Amino acid sequence: MTSTNMLIDAHCHLDDAQFANDLDAVIARAEDAGVGAIITAGADVASSRAAIALAEKYEIVYAVVGIHPHHSETWNDENRAAIRDLATHPKVVGIGEIGLDFHYADAAPRELQERVFNAQLDLAAELGKPVVIHNRDADDAVMAVLGVFSNASTKPRGILHCFSGDETMARAAIDLGYLISFAGSVTFKNAPRLHALASALPLEHFVIETDAPYLSPLRGKRNEPANVARVAAKIAELKKIEPATVARITTENCRAVLG
Repeated sequence: MTSTNMLIDAHCHLDDAQFANDLDAVIARAEDAGVGAIITAGADVASSRAAIALAEKYEIVYAVVGIHPHHSETWNDENRAAIRDLATHPKVVGIGEIGLDFHYADAAPRELQERVFNAQLDLAAELGKPVVIHNRDADDAVMAVLGVFSNASTKPRGILHCFSGDETMARAAIDLGYLISFAGSVTFKNAPRLHALASALPLEHFVIETDAPYLSPLRGKRNEPANVARVAAKIAELKKIEPATVARITTENCRAVLG
C-alpha cells in the first residue's frame, strides 16, 4: 500500500451500481481527501472478481474476496476453488466479506452460514490471509467461532468490519487479535453507543472505513471513500485528539493486519 497519504478506507464496495457512472471521480476525490488506499470487498465470486478488476485499474485500490453470509447458499467446491484462486492475486489483501448475519428471517439458514464462515476461516488460515468479518445480530455466534479458531496453531487475524457489538465483545475480539472497524455510522448524531465505544477503546485497536456507498455521514447523499476523513474527524472529536493522529495510527493498524 502506498505510504504517501495518511488515510485508509478499510472497507467499501466500489463495484456497487451506485458508482457505475463516476468511479474515476470518486477515486480522485478520495485521493484529494488524503486517502492512500481503499479496500473494496467481494460478497460472492462475481463481485470478488469485480473487486480485483478495480484493484487492477486503480493504484490505490486493493481487494478482499469471499462469500458474504447472504450468499452462503452459493458455497460449493467450485466456488471455494474460485475464491482460493482469486485470493492469490497480488492485490488481494484478505478473505472477506465473510461472517454471520442473523438479522433477516429469510436469510440463509444459520447452520449453513456457520459452516461457510468456518470454511472460509479455514481457507484464510491455509493461505495465511487475514479476514474481514461481517456480523449483524450474531454477536455470540461470531465470537464462538472466532474463539475456536483462536486456539488453532495457525489462526487468521483480521478486522471486524462496521462493528456493531458492545464493549465487552469488542474487548474480547481485541484479545483474540482482531481490529475493530468504525464506519460512517460513528458520525451519526443518534449513535451514542458507538460514540461511547469509540471513546473507550484504545486507538491502537481501531481501523476506519466508510462501507460506501452505505452509511453516509452526509444525510441523503451516497457515501464514498473520501468520507473516511469525516470518520477520522469524528473519532478525533470523541477522543479529544488531532485527526492527523487518528489517520496515522489507524493507517498503521490497517497496514499491520492487511500487509
